[in-house]
Amino acid sequence: MSFHRKFSYADDGLELGETGTTTLEFESARPSVVKSIKQRDLLNTWLRLYARTQAMPRLTEYEPERLEDELPDLVFMTVKSALSPPQITIDSDGTRMSRAYGHTGKGKLLDEYLGARLAPIVMPVYYQCIARRLPVYTVAHIDDIYGRVVAYERMLLPFSEGGDVTHIVASLKTISEDGGFEIKNLMRGLDMLPTPKLRCVIDRDLFHRPPGRIESGDVIEFN
Repeated sequence: MSFHRKFSYADDGLELGETGTTTLEFESARPSVVKSIKQRDLLNTWLRLYARTQAMPRLTEYEPERLEDELPDLVFMTVKSALSPPQITIDSDGTRMSRAYGHTGKGKLLDEYLGARLAPIVMPVYYQCIARRLPVYTVAHIDDIYGRVVAYERMLLPFSEGGDVTHIVASLKTISEDGGFEIKNLMRGLDMLPTPKLRCVIDRDLFHRPPGRIESGDVIEFN
């Protein structure tokens, strides 16, 4: 995996002082940066729609295969991009997110749901997705109540009804190399904040080539 440049969400004109959030740097990445096969499938569906017009798809067009299997890890959100900072409302939240954060967030503003400790380090990730109008992927490590390291993999997919971002679908995965871990209150139960390992905007190779596909113009030799 290789990267070309770094940028912060403030590069797109969002006011840091008003949001109270932290300036974060994001890498430039290809879709291959996403580790989870299931998250990659979700991203590939988004890329197929994006590739038609080089613009964000509508949420109503988004119909990945086996979506029902992924619903426990998905959060659907409505975005008011015209506000400064953008306002993000949780329309529904996956069961695993509710357990990790300790309670359901449906109908709440995302920054209020996250709380004063987590909002400053999480909201810039969403603002970056809104400002760039592209998928954002992050990985952070956090210890569960037994001290086992859990990787928290977040992928944000933006959608639009035309123009600015109007919806975000967040896929949230929790994985531990130790095998089992305690997800209950994972994001709120300890004094230590999550340790960031990767923050990137997927802004290169924005297309999906199905396995085995031969592009027009490719040379095929027969012996």
